[in-house]
Order: sequence, then C-alpha cells, then structure tokens
Amino acid sequence: MFQEAVSAMRDLPRLHEVSSVLIRHGLGELVGRIGLAGILERAGQILQGGPASESLQLEPAQRARLAFEELGPTFIKLGQLLATRVDLFPPSWIGEFEKLHSEVPAVRFEELLPDLTRALGRAPFEVFRDLDTQAYGSASIAQVHRAKLQDGTAVVLKVRRPGIRPKVEADLRLLGRLAELIDSEVPEARRYQPIEIAAEFARSLERELDFTVEANNVERFAKHFAGDPFIVIPKVHREWTSETLLVQEHIDGIPGTDLAAVEAAGLDKKILAARGAEAILHMILFDGFFHADPHPGNVFYLPDNRIVMIDFGMVGRLSPRRRSEVVDLLAGLAQMEEEPMLDVLLDWAENALVDEARLAADVNDLVFEYGAVPLGDIRIGAVIRRFAAIVRQHSIVLPADLTLMFKALITMEGLGRQYDRDFHLVEHRTPLLRRALRER
Repeated sequence: MFQEAVSAMRDLPRLHEVSSVLIRHGLGELVGRIGLAGILERAGQILQGGPASESLQLEPAQRARLAFEELGPTFIKLGQLLATRVDLFPPSWIGEFEKLHSEVPAVRFEELLPDLTRALGRAPFEVFRDLDTQAYGSASIAQVHRAKLQDGTAVVLKVRRPGIRPKVEADLRLLGRLAELIDSEVPEARRYQPIEIAAEFARSLERELDFTVEANNVERFAKHFAGDPFIVIPKVHREWTSETLLVQEHIDGIPGTDLAAVEAAGLDKKILAARGAEAILHMILFDGFFHADPHPGNVFYLPDNRIVMIDFGMVGRLSPRRRSEVVDLLAGLAQMEEEPMLDVLLDWAENALVDEARLAADVNDLVFEYGAVPLGDIRIGAVIRRFAAIVRQHSIVLPADLTLMFKALITMEGLGRQYDRDFHLVEHRTPLLRRALRER
C-alpha cells in the first residue's frame, strides 16, 4: 500500500529529499530500518545522502532537530508538537525540539496580493487604510501586516503564505505513510504510537492552516475572560476573516520579551507573573480550553498590569471527565499523596501492560522526594518532568490533550520565573484547585 501511495510523481521527489536529509544528518539507520531505500529503488530512484553534514559529531537529538529544520515548515511544526510529548521523549530530546522555530523570511507583498484579493473580494488597499506592505512578523505558515480599517481602527492582518497548503498536505500524506512503516518495521517504536501521533499532528496542522478555526478560538477565549479586567483578548473582525486571512484588533502593548521596557513602564512583574499563571490555570481547570503555548512572544502588557494574549493557533481541550482527572492528579501533586496520582495513572495507562506494584513504588519515591519540600519551594516544572520520567519508564502513553497541558504549565512557570525569581506556580494552583474540588 505504501509503495502505491508514494509511487505517484508528486510524492517520490519529496520522499527522496526526506530520506537524503535524514541520511546526511546521520539518521540513516532509521531510513534503512523502514526500507525507504528499497522503495525508492523499485520506483527507479537511487538514494544518495550527499555530502556528510557536520552534525554527525552531534548527539542524535541535535541531529534530528537540524534535519527537521532543513526539511521545512511541516517538519518544524512536527518537532514543535513532539516538544510537548514529555511522556515519550527524555529532557534532552524535548530541549532540542523546543529550539525549533518557524521564523522564516517574509515573502514579498506582491506575492500575497492574489490570495488577499480573493479573500476580501476586492483589492486590500480598498478595504484597509495605511496598509504596511512590510511584514510586521513572519513564520512558516503565515506573516503579519499592520493596517487600519476605514474608521481608523488599528488592525493586524495574518495572511497565509501562498502555496503553503499543498506543500503541507503532501508532507502530511508522506508522514502518515512513514508512521505506518515505522509501526510495522520497528517493533520497539510501536509504544510511541507513531500512527496516532501522525494523525494527531495532521489534525492539529489542518486546524492551524484554517484561520477561521483560530478566529473561533479567539472568540471563545474572549467570552471566557469577558468579566476579567486584567486579561485582554484582541477582537476578531469577522467581516474580513476567512480561511486564509485573520483580521484582528491591534493592541499596542509592551512585548513580553522586553523585560527592560516592562520595568521602564513601572509595571509590577510579580503581579504580571501571578495574573498570567492564574489565567492559564483557570483555562485548564474550569474552561477545559487553554492556550497551549504561553511563551513571552505571545503576551503583551498594558497599563494597570493588564495582559494581552495573542496567537491562538495552538490550543488544548479537556473534556469534563479529563478535567476531573487533572484535578485529582494536581491535587495529589499539591498534597504529595500517592493514591490519587496512582489511580489517575492507571486510568491513563488503559490497555498498557503495567507492573502496578513497581509503578506504585515509583510514585511513592516521587512523594518521598518532594513530600518534605516546603510548598513555596516546589517547582511544578521539575515535578512534571519527574512524573513524566515515571510515565516513560512504564511505557504509558498519555492522551495528547494532557501532554499539551503539561507543556503549557511548564512554559507558564518558565515565563513567571522570568518576571519573579520567587514565582512558584504551585502556590497559585492551590486556591484554584480547592475551588475546583468544591465545585465538583
């Protein structure tokens, strides 16, 4: 079936390119294990890796990251997704995947014009005033331009890069087939559920390509925080938003990456850290819908220590049942109680063959390790990484929504500590957990 799928001319050149890049970065063993060379040869293409890369002297995780960067937007996005899988990869691999960024040079505005005109039904210069043809920001999927509506309202236009969809769809098709090969040819990799990961990634990237989905996310967050004076969600202008174009209110705040500007503006960094943490925890525990990537580049600050959140392409969802399990787990972690954590882990293990006695002993070790540590000294990121190590040791593959949640918590704690050296997410978690337990 794979042979038939890739024999089409549209897939073979890309398969050849992917295989060659992997070989060049010292990952030829994987190419050999899953039989890609034979597939290409039967299709009349001889696989050659080309000149060896200097990355051969690096660790495997570093080589994988460099290969993903060379293979372009789809693989960079895949690496970013894998960076959330603390249940599957050790910290060294997670650290490398986290380095993957999708910043790329902007395309010329003239190349955007045909798609923009189709999306708007007329030339963009007829719809917007002061449209800046120089990109305000650029990534692999889209780039951003500033403009004004006819009434003078400042907006940003997030425009999908021309021709990106067919390229991504071709790569997703290929990744799906590669996942099938890995599952069938590399038995020790089956516990990583490559087919499920490929399918999850395809769904995630398809949603990210459709800006109406992001618009829905933005409006849902705006509704959840409508009564909060300190969390600001930019307004979506639906009349100009489509699959390829997202038009949002532009709020001129201080970037979360500019600590010097935050201090110069007289903002209280401790308050900013606390409000950001409580917002993310509220999303997780009460809304079941959360920003999955709350890093400094996705927040801005306004007077009165208000926080603007942007970029809602990557979000997490938790069902009511999952939220209940998360409350139990976090309560167990907060109080360092073994039984609730063990119960939740066994639920998540589902059909996996788990040595319950050994799992209980490992959870007990975690409780012993942190049980005597004062609450104010516990870093949730360290506890989650320790918890994830137990999960990996027992070959428990967590549901994807949970790995996004863990990643969001770790990222949020990292952001908080940039603003407040004494910041501990666990202190902000406890009162919200008590409320969640009461409401349940």
